Amino acid sequence: MKKKTRRVLHWLTAFVVLFALSSLIKPGTQTDNSATATSTSSSSAVLASQLKEKLNGLVNKTSSSTGSQQGSSTLITPSQTKAASVLSEGVKQQLGGSLTWNGHGAYIVNNNQTQLNASVSSAPYAVNYTDSRGRAWRGEAWLNKTTRQYRSRDQTGNGATSWKPAGFLQATNLTNGPSHAYDRGHLLGYALVGGISGFDASESNPKNIATQTAWANEAASESSTGQNYYEGLVRKALDQNKKVRYRVTDIYDGANLVPSGAHIEAKSSDGSLEFNVFVPNVQNNIVVNYATGAVTASN
Repeated sequence: MKKKTRRVLHWLTAFVVLFALSSLIKPGTQTDNSATATSTSSSSAVLASQLKEKLNGLVNKTSSSTGSQQGSSTLITPSQTKAASVLSEGVKQQLGGSLTWNGHGAYIVNNNQTQLNASVSSAPYAVNYTDSRGRAWRGEAWLNKTTRQYRSRDQTGNGATSWKPAGFLQATNLTNGPSHAYDRGHLLGYALVGGISGFDASESNPKNIATQTAWANEAASESSTGQNYYEGLVRKALDQNKKVRYRVTDIYDGANLVPSGAHIEAKSSDGSLEFNVFVPNVQNNIVVNYATGAVTASN
């Protein structure tokens, strides 16, 4: 499809250029005057060049759009059936309140209302808690623009690591979705809290990192609402100089090593931002054994 589109546009370019050249030549008019001929030729060349530039821009824009769509297509939104597969009675009890499917991979909890207190007078902070089994469980934070981290992990010494959280039994070369099963999923995101002195925002902090599917971690569009999508709402608020109370709780079913999903809550001090959601730890092309982290590919 991409090659066919480029071929059609190239033929269109040639046609328009020829049409433009022919339109500059008036029928029945001799061009004996060399100055006139030179002027006409020059004008034709300029017009042809301008037309070619515009059409090449259209070709490139079309190609870029096609490539973008192909790249994002791997983060296929899980079906409601897939998402609901992690909603055991134990998980629903921990979430509390009502659960409403948002149609884009996640659940709205308690009508998107949270009990977080956003009237905080302290300095910004970020803290992690583990549960009674030592699993990464909760991240609490009070954020403003100073807590944001705009530099890359490599620039701040928080780059890739070989450390793996419990249940991180990676599967690769997958099809019909992300090519891998797991990411090192954070509770408190690097871009949100990486500017807080003393907080371990690395990918090897056992209190802040758990095993998370690639979709649940990375999906960031309005039509595919993984954790990154909701973090994006908070990033935007902080960039607008808002103050945000933020909490992420990994929900485990019993003694499982891999969480069933992430309960994410946020509320700004001015009331312009508020959400209360559950992002299920699922992915369309795998079946996860949450007790061990073992993965089976599925179509």
